[in-house]
Parts: sequence; C-alpha cells; structure tokens
Amino acid sequence: MSPVIGITCAWDEPAGRYFLSRYYTAAVEEAGGRPVLLPHPPPKRSGMVLPAFLDGLILSGGGDVDPSYFGEEPLPGLGEIAPERDAFEMELTRRALAAGLPLLGICRGAQVLNIAAGGDIYQDIKSQVPGCLQHGQQGPRWFPSHNITIEGGTRLARILGSGIRRVNSFHHQAVRRVAPGFKVAARATDGIIEAIEYSGPAFVLGVQWHPETMWERDGTALDLFKALVEAAVNFSGGA
Repeated sequence: MSPVIGITCAWDEPAGRYFLSRYYTAAVEEAGGRPVLLPHPPPKRSGMVLPAFLDGLILSGGGDVDPSYFGEEPLPGLGEIAPERDAFEMELTRRALAAGLPLLGICRGAQVLNIAAGGDIYQDIKSQVPGCLQHGQQGPRWFPSHNITIEGGTRLARILGSGIRRVNSFHHQAVRRVAPGFKVAARATDGIIEAIEYSGPAFVLGVQWHPETMWERDGTALDLFKALVEAAVNFSGGA
C-alpha cells in the first residue's frame, strides 16, 4: 500500500477557506504516495496530535511567518501572516520531528521547519541582505531562474547530485541562523541558504524553491518527492 503523505494547507482569512496548489498532490502521487490534506483545526479545537495515519509530511509554501516565533518585532518588509496556520504548523512540525516522521519543507515550509527546530529567518531578504539576487522571480512557476550550489556529502546531494543546479524562486524570507542539529545543504550565489537538512539519520529536509512546479518539465525535481516517499515506506515498515 502506498504511504500516506500529509500536506499542510494555506489559509485565506477573508474567504474563510483552505487551499493548496494541485502541483503538490500531483507530485506526491507521481512519486508513489497518497496525498492527504492537513488543514489547521479551528481555534476551539486547537489541541492537536500528530495524525497516526501519516507516513510522511510536506510543509507547503505560502505567506510569511510571524516573527514572534523567533523573538523579533515585525519589520516594514514583513508580508501577510496567518496566525492560526503558524501555530498549527509549528506544533505539527515539532511533533513530527520528535516522532522521526519523514518530512519535506518547501519554501515557507523550510522556514517553518527551521524556526520550529530552534533557528530563525530573515523577515525580508531584500532589506536585510545587501546585494541579494531577485528571489521573487517574474517568470513562469516552472522556470528555473537562478543557480544554487548543493553541498557534497549531504542527503540533498545524494538525491539531486552535488554542485550547481538551477531552481525557481518565489520568496522574500529565508533561513538565517540554522537550527541546532541541522546543516546547510545548498546556497544561492548571494549566500542565501536554499536548503537545510537534519544532521541525523531521519529524513528531514527543507528546500527554498518549489520542485512541485518544476518536475513536469524537469524530471529530476521529482526525485525529492520520490526520496520522501521511500523514507515514508521505510518509516511505516513497508506496510
């Protein structure tokens, strides 16, 4: 049976709706997993546990993270936040890490992962990192707009290969201080961290780009989802 991969959802406060791009579920299905959407619970049901049926987890992309989670006041460049989503994903991530659940964070998800594990992020790289690249590209979502360098000897290198790779880019926040127990797996040419991973044996990886919108044109992007599904199979004992 295919492993169950939970995927967190974005939240539209004015419309009162959860939403998620179809690209996430399509990538999981193509990689051999069964995607299940994980909307955050209403405030009155805020007490949550890690769903027992999950074999793996994807923290999806979305809006900005409340800087109070890493002890900062909001800067002028901070964008829209979703407090209930933040609270849910922080707790969900911490429980997933404690359980050793295979986890892939994408864009915002990589930032949530780093903060939940004890690190922090830039609230707005354009104002905080002089000379940074354009990280909010103006091209199609599938288009790889800038280079990154993947560090040799990392889990990410075993999946995608080490050295230079071109990725897409839709973010203005990014990992700054890497959480304890994690290491940098890739950087952009301006020094911005593009991937982090857990230093231990568990599959825990965060990437700043969006492989879910690239794999239909670049099949190697699907390898990230295949690696997550493989780790999920091992986590569930192949059941």
